[in-house]
Amino acid sequence: MPDEAPTCFLCDRPLGQKVQWHHIVPKSRGGRETAPVHPICHKTIHATLTNKQLERDCASAEALRAHPELAKFVDWVSSKEPDFHAPTRRRKA
Repeated sequence: MPDEAPTCFLCDRPLGQKVQWHHIVPKSRGGRETAPVHPICHKTIHATLTNKQLERDCASAEALRAHPELAKFVDWVSSKEPDFHAPTRRRKA
């Protein structure tokens, strides 16, 4: 049985040609562990949550997917190709 393709930490889709590495707990907050993500998923995580929120509330894939804005994003992106890209909106200040 062949190995399964690696998947994105956020959306769980197969990874494409471009892969970024997300610090599960932000590096600025002492995090060292990273997980592979699509560029669009990585941008969406950081456009939606502050480093403090990531450290405090969203230090797992399950917690990220449970966040209302990220859950909506994951639902939308789930049918897209692995290398799909679109502009990412920044969080409102």
